Amino acid sequence: MSRGKRKAMISRDHPDLSLSRQCQVLSISRSSFYYELKGESPENLSLMRRIDELFLKYPFYGSRQMVRQLRRENIHVGRHRVRRLMRLMGLQAIYQAPRTSDPHPEHRIYPYLLRNMKITRPNHVWCADITYIPVQCGFLYLVAIMDWATRHVLAWRLSNTMDACFCVEALREALSRYGKPDIFNTDQGSQFTSYDFTGVLKNAETTISMDGRGRCMDNIFIERLWRSLKYEAIYLHELTDGFVAERVIGEWIDFYNTERPHSSFGGRTPAEAYGDVRPMDMMDKPDGLPTSPQAPQQHQDVINRILAA
Repeated sequence: MSRGKRKAMISRDHPDLSLSRQCQVLSISRSSFYYELKGESPENLSLMRRIDELFLKYPFYGSRQMVRQLRRENIHVGRHRVRRLMRLMGLQAIYQAPRTSDPHPEHRIYPYLLRNMKITRPNHVWCADITYIPVQCGFLYLVAIMDWATRHVLAWRLSNTMDACFCVEALREALSRYGKPDIFNTDQGSQFTSYDFTGVLKNAETTISMDGRGRCMDNIFIERLWRSLKYEAIYLHELTDGFVAERVIGEWIDFYNTERPHSSFGGRTPAEAYGDVRPMDMMDKPDGLPTSPQAPQQHQDVINRILAA
């Protein structure tokens, strides 16, 4: 049963079961049910959307350079405001930032294991990341679990908070549907270093790998996924709320997995590549990120159908 159908079964006025208990019984998180919108002003929400668009194009921009770019566009804001909003959105420049604070003392940071590794088969390495999703009057966070070799999106979740719960839910779904990978790679975000998240991986006997601080390029393929999602779906349409966002994202990910061919796979889709056990070297053109990607014309009819549904 889909998440949408399970949500429809929840009653706010149920005489015997609280909302928390109903969510627990139906295996969905409270955050995915509520989709409560954030309390930022419309001006800040508009600014956050523009910052996100610029960051997709210039992932090496920190808050200082972002302020300079915004001022060139006659958007006059201070660095402290931009820095706060970038932190809220989970954006960090790709360069190795100076280490000014220690990680959470109770969270272990694992070494990065993928350097110079040839990843040639499905379920060799999985990766995960979180990105910011704007909606009309607020914003949400999206996590995705991806198979590194084939770029097949294995599971995803939306949430209105940056806690670890929605990441753990996506991880459990991926493990239950696809088995387990040899290695799981993430950044050093608190969601991924949490005991809940790493505990699931340890129980699955999966080796944990983590990017260097401030190095999103270590997780390059999922960064490319975010670019494609936002340019081909999110920024082509004003998402009114979390329910519309969930539908649009879900349909685009289905399209990405099953219909969108990749030249790296000889024209196969990620789903076809994932089901094919022939070896492949996925480190193709790792420095080939486009600076201003556009939705391919041949996909436009599919995209329009998704947005109009």
